[in-house]
Amino acid sequence: MIRLGLCCIFRKEPIRFRATTAKHLLKFNRSEQLQKLSDLCLHNSENLLAALKFLRKNGIGAFRILSPFFPRFTHPDVGYSLADLPDAEAILHNFKQVKKIRDQHDIRLSFHPDQFIVLSSPHNKVVENSIKELEYQAMLAQYVGADVINIHGGGAYNDKKTTLQRFRENFHLLSSAVQERLSLENDDRTYTVVDLAPLCEELKIPLVFDVHHHRCKDDGLTVAEATALSRNSWDRVGREPYFHISSPLNGWQGKDPRPHADYIDPTDFPACWKGFSFTVDVEAKAKELAVLELKQSLLKQRAIADNAKGLPCS
Repeated sequence: MIRLGLCCIFRKEPIRFRATTAKHLLKFNRSEQLQKLSDLCLHNSENLLAALKFLRKNGIGAFRILSPFFPRFTHPDVGYSLADLPDAEAILHNFKQVKKIRDQHDIRLSFHPDQFIVLSSPHNKVVENSIKELEYQAMLAQYVGADVINIHGGGAYNDKKTTLQRFRENFHLLSSAVQERLSLENDDRTYTVVDLAPLCEELKIPLVFDVHHHRCKDDGLTVAEATALSRNSWDRVGREPYFHISSPLNGWQGKDPRPHADYIDPTDFPACWKGFSFTVDVEAKAKELAVLELKQSLLKQRAIADNAKGLPCS
């Protein structure tokens, strides 16, 4: 089974998630701030429920919840707890409904924190803020039944070995709720599968394999070899493998293959990904339209499986 995942927002469907800024909130007294934040969080919980109903109806098997689902939750000046919100009870009710649909229809939920989450940073304040943000997302994950909080390795800071050692040390500062959900993803500029696989094995962190990033930053592994390392890391923790896919906006021969296209080119789907069960987030700008188009493409390929051809795993 190939479980396709939709990332965060919708292109066509009237399902929207709202945010705000600390600057805007600071115009109001605390009571007014909390009411505005409560309105936003309630709205987002209602739309998460609508999102899962859409996924269920359309046979989409995974959803990435956007990081600022609770806007400015950890901000030093306007941060709050769920108990502070006037609509906390209604929000929790919606979460229970989300988890019910998730459980009944086997929909996988995940988080992918923003790039400012850097556990390997040499700056203590960055690490402190990163941990706060990860703990907040683990709290949300527990409410809705999400099993993945996926992050990148961060910068190299001129010394990958020392940087990854800081990651090891800071990993142990995380709660079990974060640790048991944390995954690491290769990126297209700094950390490859070769860089991260030993760390993932040591800390028993699963590796999310992004095939687009891998093709942008060669580390000597074929796609098949990188896929196998990722699958092994998920097998070690007894969970379904998780991958990412996207196609280059300007083609592989363009000036910069990193930006994502609106849709997935079917030839970018690795042939070696067929024949086993996994989740793959579709990182395409057309969002649900791209997921549904890829779904139809894979169904057609399955119908002519003996003649199907994907991008060579090399």
